[in-house]
Amino acid sequence: MAAPEEEWPEVYVQPGESHLVRGPTVMRTLLGSCVGVTFRHERLGIGALCHPMLPCHPGDARGRMTLEAARRYVDFAIRDLASQFDSLGARRADVEIKVFGGADVLQAQQHESRPTVGRLNREKALAVLRAEGFDVAASRLGGPCGFHIDFYTATGEVRLRTLQ
Repeated sequence: MAAPEEEWPEVYVQPGESHLVRGPTVMRTLLGSCVGVTFRHERLGIGALCHPMLPCHPGDARGRMTLEAARRYVDFAIRDLASQFDSLGARRADVEIKVFGGADVLQAQQHESRPTVGRLNREKALAVLRAEGFDVAASRLGGPCGFHIDFYTATGEVRLRTLQ
């Protein structure tokens, strides 16, 4: 007999995308310096995954940038999904958040005075989540390798595979 998750629909979240789903779904993505943030509200049966690539939305681009383009930025993508959860009646204290990625995958000379994109992404994600009133239930951030993640929205489980 097949496991229930084998019958669930799958969504592959590309870099720069965000997806919100209702009902059991397996959401997958591949992370390097990007971050992946999972959102889950058990009672409402909704889950979401964003895969932003850069830390800060350029404020002077407001009105000239499409929603799809704006979701490439960590700060915008997190606030956008938070707003969607708000509109569906989710209290932020009841939303389970998990954060992954932000690796330093490029072989470049690293100096503390010159942060990497991975470091900037992970720092921005944690700062925005904190500012928006979310607690992080689990995370795996940084390091030299990326991850493939599978997020099971019905259970909240996130399975990680390290990329070599």
